[in-house]
Amino acid sequence: MDLADVLFASCPSCGSQVTYAPGTTVLTCGACGASRAIAAGEDTTVDEHSFEDWIAANDQVRVASLGGQVLRCEGCGAQVETTDLARTCQFCTGHLVVLSSPDGLVAPEGVVPFAVAKDGAQAAFKEWVSSRWFAPTSLKKVGSAHSLQGTYVPHWTFDARTSSRYTGKRGDHYYVTRTRTVSDGNGGTRTETYQDRETRWSRASGRVARDFDDVLVPATTRLDQERLDEMGPWRLDTAVAYQPEYLSGYSALRYDVDPQDGSQAARAEMAEVIEDDVRRDIGGDEQRISQVDTSYASVMFKLMLLPLWLATYTHGGKQWQVMVNANTGKVTGDRPWSAVKITLAVLAAIIVLTTIVVLVVQAREGSVG
Repeated sequence: MDLADVLFASCPSCGSQVTYAPGTTVLTCGACGASRAIAAGEDTTVDEHSFEDWIAANDQVRVASLGGQVLRCEGCGAQVETTDLARTCQFCTGHLVVLSSPDGLVAPEGVVPFAVAKDGAQAAFKEWVSSRWFAPTSLKKVGSAHSLQGTYVPHWTFDARTSSRYTGKRGDHYYVTRTRTVSDGNGGTRTETYQDRETRWSRASGRVARDFDDVLVPATTRLDQERLDEMGPWRLDTAVAYQPEYLSGYSALRYDVDPQDGSQAARAEMAEVIEDDVRRDIGGDEQRISQVDTSYASVMFKLMLLPLWLATYTHGGKQWQVMVNANTGKVTGDRPWSAVKITLAVLAAIIVLTTIVVLVVQAREGSVG
């Protein structure tokens, strides 16, 4: 039996389509509830690839110049060409899963399967809605999300061994005793001493090294970058070797961020960590970094598919989007704000602050009297 036979087999009991069941290793039938296990592939490891070797062979390849891939419907058998890896058939609402990919396209190496089912995502959404401070009261009445859709989102992961040479300055604080003239509170003056902090600077240079593992970079621009960053951290230890069966019943986006660009984004993340390492290595109370030269070795990468529930809800005549991490259950998204609640909160804060000031002034006047 080849992969096509395995992937597109119908329910053994009633012939209906089967869908991957979150948190399991089985495909289930939505019609009769029957299930069958996902057969293990020939390669069960999530492999990484040499970035240097890939660049040597594919440096001129850009995903925008590549054609779509062929997807086949598990229901009616229709085939379409698209840039998605999986989606819903427009003819019968069946499952479309990739059959072939254009040359030069990086194939997914691993997938973090859905662990949070649709009802779990709906419950997480309701809890998120009920906990929104300064949201309109009417938002609490939003009972469910519309168009809740399970989607696999592509991400690059990068590993690297780094060595960084730096130059800079170390600042050590010390204190000098000084005097100054101040009011004595009775119309006269008095002299007081105080400690004035100064900093002694000295040159610093050295080398730091760090090994990075699975630096995660979103490989799509179709979803908000900041929102995707807020979805972490992901439990990548739950990843399995890519098999199309895990996409059955869900949509899956193809990457549109090339590995070259993903590598630059990963190095920017690494640079922030390296800067912290440099500051610790310099030591002292303050640090000034003049230059950091980093070399990268053993750079490895892979393409991962990570699960999200994308939810939309309508409030005040406007649609809002929320993301539910289908790996951990974490929720983030857009929400409306209540101008009335914010105004009342500001007024309350002003009243409290004014009361404190009045009490302090009264206490001082009482002590003087």
